[in-house]
Amino acid sequence: MTVSAYILVQTEVGSASDVAVAAKDVDGVVFVDAITGPYDVLVKVEAETMDDLGKKVVSEVQKIQGITRTLTCPAINL
Repeated sequence: MTVSAYILVQTEVGSASDVAVAAKDVDGVVFVDAITGPYDVLVKVEAETMDDLGKKVVSEVQKIQGITRTLTCPAINL
């Protein structure tokens, strides 16, 4: 079973498109979309465990040039 999370991303002004393109190249990212509102990019990521997911967010997604802040929202099964 895999775990997944949605990452709401704020970017530097004018860099949302570059961040979205770079996020698509991260292993485990299954969906990326530019959005409007307080966040600029929505990223869905999957991993084998919650620990792996957290490591992926911190070591890969958050290091993308142009990202200023992220909010990670783990998905749950109801």
